[in-house]
Amino acid sequence: MDIFEELYNVIMDRKANPVEGSYTNYLLNKGTEKIAKKVGEEAVETAIAAAKKDKNEVVAEIADVQYHLLVLMADMGITLEDLSKELKNRR
Repeated sequence: MDIFEELYNVIMDRKANPVEGSYTNYLLNKGTEKIAKKVGEEAVETAIAAAKKDKNEVVAEIADVQYHLLVLMADMGITLEDLSKELKNRR
């Protein structure tokens, strides 16, 4: 299992079994609009870090974007398989 699958599974578990104080549950409870805003915010932060050519900061921001995208996927019922199929179709 790769880290994306592992993290997605944790997010799905939080969705099914909420944990008090969990940031993932906070986002899921706030809903799609809040999650989407976080995806946008983290994407902008990634672009800014890239413009500064700060590799370590870019890596950290990409990790934030990836996490928030996985939360968005879970919120919307999109699986990693759905994403893989779409990427394969585009290849």
